Amino acid sequence: MGFAMWLRTGLLMAVLTGLLMGIGYLFGGPNLALVMFLFSMLFNFITYWYSDRIVLGWYKARVVDEYEAPELYSIVRNLAERAGLPTPKVAIIPTDTPNAFATGRDPDHAVVAVTQGLLRILNRDELEGVLGHELTHVKNRDMLIGTFAAAMAGAIIQLAYWARWIAIFGGFGGDRDDGENVLAVILVAILAPIAAMLIQAAISRSREFLADEGGARISGKPQALASALMKIDEAVRYRPLKNGNPATAHMFIINPFRGLGLATLFSTHPPTEVRIERLRKIAEEMGIYF
Repeated sequence: MGFAMWLRTGLLMAVLTGLLMGIGYLFGGPNLALVMFLFSMLFNFITYWYSDRIVLGWYKARVVDEYEAPELYSIVRNLAERAGLPTPKVAIIPTDTPNAFATGRDPDHAVVAVTQGLLRILNRDELEGVLGHELTHVKNRDMLIGTFAAAMAGAIIQLAYWARWIAIFGGFGGDRDDGENVLAVILVAILAPIAAMLIQAAISRSREFLADEGGARISGKPQALASALMKIDEAVRYRPLKNGNPATAHMFIINPFRGLGLATLFSTHPPTEVRIERLRKIAEEMGIYF
């Protein structure tokens, strides 16, 4: 991992740790702030070493081998060779909503996950384009910071949900005035999810453009990737993912939670139309027209 990646990851850890400490202070003063700091340090450690297991567990994804999914595994292996990467693990997510993401702390511990719905609606060329996109995330080492942001933002959002219930049932007690307690909780309940979503949006947009370009060049099929993005975007409009963690939206190739409450506060992806137009220009540079 280069210095720039370490710096970005460190800054993200610091910002999200600060948010958790601030929430802790509002909830229970300096003592709880210290507890949240210690929790953040432990959480950072666990997320670094087990980020892939955390995210795969959220979606009940199952790692498969080349005997269970020969075509899928073959595509991933061939694309990884073209990209100069070790072959990552391959996982299948049991949902009909088409999508895909990559996770893991580095290319040697990467996992590429696709949904059953994606395998059903895409042809081989389109699947190669999508998997090339995800392998570009692996090559660019986007997975660690993306997974860390998802895990920590998820924790912040969960705390905000708890804060709403605490405000409803009477604050925290202690030395502070009840009105101040309730006001603090309400502010946390409103601002914490927004802060988490802003962080996710900030780290996602440019990376998706880079991953689209990389996927087009690794697969050699920018038109197929554009077609896949259109299919996934349309499918998500009518069948968004319901059983998942909105804090992970930025990890998917298309936001799978469109139209579902908190997940729509901020866009974690560039508009699909803009991505497709950029792929058209990349195709022209490659001498491909569609």
